[in-house]
Amino acid sequence: MSVSFPRLDRPILSSPMAGGPTTPELVAAVSNAGGIGLVAGAYRTAEDLADQITRTRALTDRGFGVNLFVPTPIDRERDEPSVRAYAALLADFAGPDVQPGTPRWDDHDHFDDKVDLLVQQRVPLVTFMFGVPDPKVIERLHESGSCLMVTVTDAQEAQAAAEAGADALCVQGTQAGGHRGTHEVAATPNGLNWQELLPQVQDLTSLPLVVAGGIISSEDVAQALGQGAIGAQCGTAFLLTDEAGTSAPHRAGLSDPQRTSTLVTRAFSGRPARALTNAFTERLDPVTPAVYPMVNHLTKPVRAAAAAAGDPDRVSLWAGTGWREIHGGSAADVVVHLCP
Repeated sequence: MSVSFPRLDRPILSSPMAGGPTTPELVAAVSNAGGIGLVAGAYRTAEDLADQITRTRALTDRGFGVNLFVPTPIDRERDEPSVRAYAALLADFAGPDVQPGTPRWDDHDHFDDKVDLLVQQRVPLVTFMFGVPDPKVIERLHESGSCLMVTVTDAQEAQAAAEAGADALCVQGTQAGGHRGTHEVAATPNGLNWQELLPQVQDLTSLPLVVAGGIISSEDVAQALGQGAIGAQCGTAFLLTDEAGTSAPHRAGLSDPQRTSTLVTRAFSGRPARALTNAFTERLDPVTPAVYPMVNHLTKPVRAAAAAAGDPDRVSLWAGTGWREIHGGSAADVVVHLCP
């Protein structure tokens, strides 16, 4: 069974930026402007996600989507020693006033409960990061009428997602801000930009393809469409918009001329993600284990305290490679700006 991709009046999707930047207001604004906004379902309970969906529906009668993180297999016996070691290094970096969090070794991000919710809610588009969901999940969401899109970062992941029954693929290049969508947590992300990866995926499948990674201008979107993509998924481009829930230190970091580079780091979550370089990444990136979501549990209180204090050097300053070119204003204006 397959489900058609929802209508795109403008070829723009807003990335599901978990942890605060994506709000119902941002999702609705992008959808109302003719694109498709994506609700960030990660790091939420099913009840919290239901509230996000309800709030979004109150703001738009157009289609939108919801993103979930596919649970990462956990091996406590293997990984606990490296997590403990990282906790000690993090505590030294954070100082005496903030303690690292406690790893939750049974954390699957309420995935099953959220799938149950989405089956009931019949959302037009459901997207997945970090892997391909179980065949039963795909079957249930298809039966409820949802189109399913899986983020892929190489040809092998694309092949696996297509064979599993995905209706569309998000082809994510190395330029992307925030988490890379690599399916294996310990895998080192490749350096392929979407312009290089897209033809490889097109050789494997005829599924609709959306591209992501460093897309911040109409020229970027025109290139994507010219190479055969149906649209572009943009996150960094929306971080400074009025509707985004981007924290004050994150906004300040993105606008700081003294910050000159990004890197792909595991320092904040244990999974590779692109962020602006800051004191956190300089100190901890070289020693972070590839253990997700436990590293995320450890760093959460440190990041929260830094955000409350307005300290951009101890928060995750997620940013794609094009961050220098983004601007504020309304999300609708950004959608229009991105369209060729």
